[in-house]
Amino acid sequence: MLLNMEQLLKVAQKNKFAVGAFNVADSNFLRVVVEEAEKNHSPAIIAVHPTELDFVKDEFFAYVLTRVKDSPVPFVLHLDHGDSLASVMRAIHVGFSSVMIDGSLLPFEENIRVTKEVVDVAHKLDVSVEGELGTIGNTGTTIEGGVTEVIYTQPKDAKEFVERTGVDSLAVAIGTCHGIYPKNVKPKLRMDVLRSIKEVIDIPLVLHGGSSNPDEEIAEAVKIGIQKVNISSDYKFAFYKKCREILATTELWDPNAIYPECIDAAKEVVRQKMKLFDSVGKADIYRDERIQIWRGELV
Repeated sequence: MLLNMEQLLKVAQKNKFAVGAFNVADSNFLRVVVEEAEKNHSPAIIAVHPTELDFVKDEFFAYVLTRVKDSPVPFVLHLDHGDSLASVMRAIHVGFSSVMIDGSLLPFEENIRVTKEVVDVAHKLDVSVEGELGTIGNTGTTIEGGVTEVIYTQPKDAKEFVERTGVDSLAVAIGTCHGIYPKNVKPKLRMDVLRSIKEVIDIPLVLHGGSSNPDEEIAEAVKIGIQKVNISSDYKFAFYKKCREILATTELWDPNAIYPECIDAAKEVVRQKMKLFDSVGKADIYRDERIQIWRGELV
């Protein structure tokens, strides 16, 4: 089933778990996420960065939407780090149920203006909106970028931002980076910042740069109140590591001979993340709540 992000994350918030947002850049990665979500009865978010959207082309999403709408598991098709109203409208036009507008590098007032502009348009179309306040670091190993020095989200600013924009979820900066951390870097998330933010706003919170962080810190963040964790590098790394191993030792050239083991390697990572986020088995909650809505038992 296809939901928007508000519908997906409100259930996660109520039941105290998080949902993984996995960046998808071709049909192999779509298979990884959808098949593993179905196997584990876990909700999942199919995230697509604007550069990934450019790569797969708009027509690809007819296949994506057919696949997820026919699934008994809840999915969201989400634009990750939308950089303009134009990129947001492109995603909505091809069927995305959720969009992010990333104004985190803009001055505070400009971020509010740009984000509210997207909210005003998207909400009329039943599309949910994620905003971002604060900045994500950059390990130098991903196309998603980031900044050299993290600017932590300030609770007072977060409260004002949410009230003035009307966003459905908020990506907060507590010390993560995009990509895989170098071996000499040990990330440490600021749980005190997260707790302070959670005290003043009640919409679902998002953690970008979820790859390569210690499991215990991610688990703690989910326990405090993160409802969405973005994962891209970790499972793509596993896929292409296996791909390199195969291509280095054989002369295979058929995709159906090369990719199955790569897909399995990526699935192992996705499965572990779903367990870490405590989303395994939670798809049934959405089914039960929809039945209650149809019966008029749930307001």
